[in-house]
Parts: sequence; structure tokens; C-alpha cells
Amino acid sequence: MTIELTKDARAEAIRSIERYFEANMDERIGNVAAGALLSFFVDEIGPLIYNQAVATVQERLQARIAEIDIEVHEDEFQYWRKLDNQRKARR
Repeated sequence: MTIELTKDARAEAIRSIERYFEANMDERIGNVAAGALLSFFVDEIGPLIYNQAVATVQERLQARIAEIDIEVHEDEFQYWRKLDNQRKARR
């Protein structure tokens, strides 16, 4: 699966890379170089982060599914028990 950034997200990320270089490096990075660096990281490291996020979601969903029987459980054969309780309440 290809990871794609929206045009706005890509532009914001490039500005962030340029700002990072300006604040932390001895030299500035141009817009084109920042875009190339962003593309490298998205292609090279993006899938790792994506896969970790998917694994985290799977774990959380499996935990929720394991508890679904507790959340939606209904006792069986309750008609007569309810009827008896209603009769007792009327007395």
C-alpha cells in the first residue's frame, strides 16, 4: 500500500523540515531538497509506522471483540423467571 500525503499535508511537512533545518542544522535546506527528504522518509519509514499503527489497532479491536460477549450477553430462557417475578411483585 502506498502512503500518500494530501497536498496541504505535504506542504506543511516540507515547511516543518525547512524550519527544523534552520533551527538545528548549520545550513538551510531548500524546498526541493526538503521535499525529496520527505519523500524518502515517507517511502522508507512510513510503512514501518503504518504497520505498527495497524498492529496496535488490531490488538485493541481483538481486545474489544474478546469482551463483546460480556457487553451484549442476554440470559436465556427468562420468560418464566420474569413472569414469576412479576406475579410476586403483584402480591
